[in-house]
Amino acid sequence: MSTVVLLLVGWVMMSQVTDGVLESRRDSAQAEARAQLTSLSNTINAADPTTINQQLSELVLGTNRPGLYDVLLVPTDTATSNAIRYTGLVDSDSIPQPLASSVMSDDSKLWDTYTLINYRDGPSVPGLVMGSQLRVNSTGDRYAVYFLFPLTAQQETLDVVQRALVTAGLLLVVLLGAVAWLVTRQVVTPVRMARRIAERLAAGKLEERMQVRGTDDLARLAVSFNKMASNLQRQIRRLEELSRLQRRFVSDVSHELRTPLTTVRMAADLLHESRDQFDPISRRSVELLQNELNRFEELLADLLEISRFDAGAAALDLEDVDLRDIVNRVLENHETLLRRKGCEVQLDMPEPCRAQVDARRIERILRNLIGNAIEHSEGLPIRISTACDEDSAAVAVRDHGVGFRAEEAEMVFSRFWRADPARARTTGGTGLGLSIALEDARLHGGRLDAWGSPGEGAYFRLTLPRRPDVTLSGSPLPARPADATRVVSDKSLVDVGAPYQKLTGGEER
Repeated sequence: MSTVVLLLVGWVMMSQVTDGVLESRRDSAQAEARAQLTSLSNTINAADPTTINQQLSELVLGTNRPGLYDVLLVPTDTATSNAIRYTGLVDSDSIPQPLASSVMSDDSKLWDTYTLINYRDGPSVPGLVMGSQLRVNSTGDRYAVYFLFPLTAQQETLDVVQRALVTAGLLLVVLLGAVAWLVTRQVVTPVRMARRIAERLAAGKLEERMQVRGTDDLARLAVSFNKMASNLQRQIRRLEELSRLQRRFVSDVSHELRTPLTTVRMAADLLHESRDQFDPISRRSVELLQNELNRFEELLADLLEISRFDAGAAALDLEDVDLRDIVNRVLENHETLLRRKGCEVQLDMPEPCRAQVDARRIERILRNLIGNAIEHSEGLPIRISTACDEDSAAVAVRDHGVGFRAEEAEMVFSRFWRADPARARTTGGTGLGLSIALEDARLHGGRLDAWGSPGEGAYFRLTLPRRPDVTLSGSPLPARPADATRVVSDKSLVDVGAPYQKLTGGEER
């Protein structure tokens, strides 16, 4: 941009200098030409008519100023025998035809134009040609008089100015380049360094720091940045330590509770078996004790499983199974709940859907998904679909119950979270089911997607690789149910597993 500006400025300055130099030379040339025309006219009209031709030649030679200008005398009447008179230094073809026509048509004006002057004994040079008519009173003849002013000196001056402008422009460009390099070194380079260090901090390299040089604003920025990084590192390590202690506490408590829980379970089982011998109030208390112990054991088992995931101790026991068989087993286990809720189950499992998975963990995922669908279906039908392709297998569970809001979609898989904590919990859920299902799906290298809409129900899709060496790139089932009538925002569709690609309109490939 600086080079372009310098070129424009140089062009404007060169144009103005050229116009000024040429205009000054034109004014002086006009004054000289008018003076010489007056002198020629007076001399010729006072001369002897019998020797007019000889005197014309002498006048041309006498009027000529070699190096300053040359004179060319041309008769306007082609019938006359008078020849062209000139100094012999320039050719008569140096006179442009438009100028000659103008001089021939008007004898009261001094015409001029810029052209090339052709010298017989030298190269052509730029010049200024002025012409007018000269009348001889004694003979009545008219002649065109041309004054040819070479502009060699002016051209040399303009060349010097042009070289000066080019030199100054190059020096300015070099100076601007040096300034840009200095600014880059002093400003841009530290900013780029700060960006790179911020990227490393974002990648988890919390020990990265900026170099502090000098005492300017950038140095103070580096000091502030390093303080911020140190505070972040300290807080993150503190949170990591708290998280580690929390996981250890949950794991230790879960393990320590198993021994007393086993003793309580044995006593509760004995009481439950003898409940018919108790009075109604005691019998009801024993039944409540049995139910709460069941719930407590479920919570303890879930906490132990979560602690295994947090510790990275979970492992897969892979086997080749048909996902339809697992769905059928889960439905058999929920048969009592289905009858109590009055839910109809619609199955869309047209073909075998085999995959190498840990059947126990997949059954636990589907048990959570189907159990939640029955619990929240409000008696409306539940649809279960399976599908597979070359690399992946999927199971989708769709209910038409209360659903959940878009802002709640991201919390569906949070631990101990429920969509409606005030609602009666007939199945006694712990709030850890979907969290464990999510971890089981990730352990397989799969993903668990959730979609929901208030009044339209919820839709959960489990996608698993058919083989352990496969990386998921899509799913054979859609990302949201086909019967969803409302346009779903991005927040209503939560992907919590491996990344996948979206096509235009939010549909999944």
